[in-house]
Amino acid sequence: MERSELKLRLKSLSLFRDILAQPPMSAVLRLLSAVDAGTGESALSAWGELFYSLGENGFDGLGPWLEHWLLHSDGPWPNAVAQGRSTPAQDAFARRDMEALASLSALDAAALRDALALSLPEGDRAAAADLPLWTPHTLLSFEALAEWYRSHGAGPFAHCRAFLWDGEDLLPVEHPDAPSQEELLGYKLQRAQVEENTRALLAGRRVNNVLLFGDSGTGKSATVKSLLSLPGTQELRLVEVSKEGLATLPRLIRSLAHRRQKFILFIDDLAFDQDDKTYGVLKTILEGGLEPRSENVAVYATSNRRNLVRQTFSDRAGDEVDRDETIQEKTALADRFGLRIPYLGLPKGEYLELVEYLAKRAGLTLPREELLAQAVRWDARHPGRSPRTARQFIDSITGA
Repeated sequence: MERSELKLRLKSLSLFRDILAQPPMSAVLRLLSAVDAGTGESALSAWGELFYSLGENGFDGLGPWLEHWLLHSDGPWPNAVAQGRSTPAQDAFARRDMEALASLSALDAAALRDALALSLPEGDRAAAADLPLWTPHTLLSFEALAEWYRSHGAGPFAHCRAFLWDGEDLLPVEHPDAPSQEELLGYKLQRAQVEENTRALLAGRRVNNVLLFGDSGTGKSATVKSLLSLPGTQELRLVEVSKEGLATLPRLIRSLAHRRQKFILFIDDLAFDQDDKTYGVLKTILEGGLEPRSENVAVYATSNRRNLVRQTFSDRAGDEVDRDETIQEKTALADRFGLRIPYLGLPKGEYLELVEYLAKRAGLTLPREELLAQAVRWDARHPGRSPRTARQFIDSITGA
């Protein structure tokens, strides 16, 4: 494809048009236009901008960056293919776009550099002689790209399994903290309930939203995060929602509704102050509003409180006429979770068994009687028999 035709084809991209807003592509178009116009200084500037933007994205070549971008594309055609609803017309438009991008990927950088040099005054051409080059790259085919979307889905959900929602943006977490099942301690019955509900979600069945409540350090958050390490959960995606992100949660759920993957919206350490109105947003999501509930989305929350809305004595002694109804409305928020699972402190016997297990795993050779005696003394000074407390006790010994 001739350089002038390539430039026009790139400018007329349709279903992959969002690539035009990417800095490397913007620099490429400025570069091609400057070379064609014979404005050498502008071309030199665009060449530098191209390599700078490629470096910012972790690439030293144009072709590999193009391929990476296509595999991560979240545009209309990738999503249509992933969901099995692309039309022949869409396929034709996408194929045309791919032809232009493949020509760009295979572009001879050395020939382009020579053309740039000729657009400079003869005395300035040495400035172009040592410009960095990229290696021509054979882009993956249209058929291979379509098969990728069908097999993996489109956008960031095809590559990452964990995300953070800050109220505006969905931020991928490349290496999430997902404990293995072997790392979890105790609470097998509770964890089994969470796993059963999650596997039902993955099977496409309607499931309950889940509230894990109880004592600190019992492993509520670890239970949710460990779901990513369960076998057979490749289609599961975990989205941690910040407290600030609750107000915009409906928008997030709407954007996930037609994805192929299944999503758990994870709200950690959930609690509301008495004047916090965002609990009304969560209430609507849990109960369902005019918009139908997305069957590929469930809310999993953890809290140290059974009743999620904090109250004061003044709330109960106030002069509001319908005070009792207001109190009931706030305290009933937890009841809107279909599955409420308590994580309470361990009985003394189970706690000491856990201490023995952790001591053996840590390679401690302390006599059993002395180990348990120290564990009891530790428990007296650090109330709350939980896996966290047991680990802290073992760490105190091994670090001594």
